[in-house]
Amino acid sequence: MAPIKKQVVKKTKTGGKKKKQVLKFTLDCTHPERIKVNGKAGNLGGGVVSIERSKSKIAVNSEVPFSKRYLKYLTKKYLKKNNLRDWLRVVANTKESYELRYFQINQD
Repeated sequence: MAPIKKQVVKKTKTGGKKKKQVLKFTLDCTHPERIKVNGKAGNLGGGVVSIERSKSKIAVNSEVPFSKRYLKYLTKKYLKKNNLRDWLRVVANTKESYELRYFQINQD
């Protein structure tokens, strides 16, 4: 479950080059103020984590280590809070994205 990694070259004070990883995930149904960075909720400032929203997708870009599993946890927590957990499930459709699907209910 590795995210997309883009290499960004950043020079350090000593003249050497340091590579930065930029992680990009896509996700549905989450609140930006609930995401924790460095152990603190609402710590999205400084351009470390950016969240973009389109009609039905949310894109999370991070320059610090940020796990895809944590985004799944936040999504499940959101669904549970809004009483949607019994109807929807979170499924990884690619390495860098999750999707919400209805449970398959077979009627006999």
